[in-house]
Amino acid sequence: MNKHLKIALIQSDLVWENPKQNLENFSEKIDRISENIDLIILPEMFTTGFTMNAKNVAETMDGETVKWMQSIALRVNTAIVGSLVILEAGNYYNRLLFVEPSGRLKHYDKRHTFTLVGEDKVYTAGTKKLIVDYKGWKICPLICYDLRFPVWARNIETYDVLLYVANWPKPRVAAWDALLKARAIENMSYCIGVNRVGIDGVNSKYSGHSAAYDVLGNIITSIKPDKEQTRIVILEKKHIEAYRNKLKFLDDRDQFTLK
Repeated sequence: MNKHLKIALIQSDLVWENPKQNLENFSEKIDRISENIDLIILPEMFTTGFTMNAKNVAETMDGETVKWMQSIALRVNTAIVGSLVILEAGNYYNRLLFVEPSGRLKHYDKRHTFTLVGEDKVYTAGTKKLIVDYKGWKICPLICYDLRFPVWARNIETYDVLLYVANWPKPRVAAWDALLKARAIENMSYCIGVNRVGIDGVNSKYSGHSAAYDVLGNIITSIKPDKEQTRIVILEKKHIEAYRNKLKFLDDRDQFTLK
């Protein structure tokens, strides 16, 4: 078990519906990381931007992006996580992939599709929450709009890290800031959000505000708005253990079944 988890948050602009260029750009950003890292976090739909043109950009689970993620994970000896458009059994998914250095891959399909822009009409919603056990840390990865639904993120698994990959638009970024902090506090876990910057192909603007919070909701790292930047954060198991043992808020959780 690792007592520390060293994570790279990559806040980046995305080239609209251009997987090849985005993979090249992220390869360059990852190559510039000089430290040994345990996990790299990329934004939602990091190969295309948040597009509803799924049929034009969808890949399969044996496609180029999955191979690229496995290659990066092996070469840099780190896990890597981000979401992309996947076609499987005739359905499109906004699918998050968590790829370990060994090549082992786990995935999570976005539960809450963004009805405001019709994501629910294009993408099939997921039904299963994912908890990844990595280096002795339990990690719960979710996607963008999931952030607005605290019951789905509820820490019944006693996970250590809650993370969100996102294309969260600039006009509502105050909600992004507030909800990331709230999810950390209510779940007594680290909470990390990685959002994109720039303007996409449908003229939506993104300002980033990627950040990490500790179990008390204190911000421990953040990236400047509207800037492409990679920021390293170190999470400590003793921080989680100390406050959970002292405060025991999770022991008082309500018991109910999610339907």
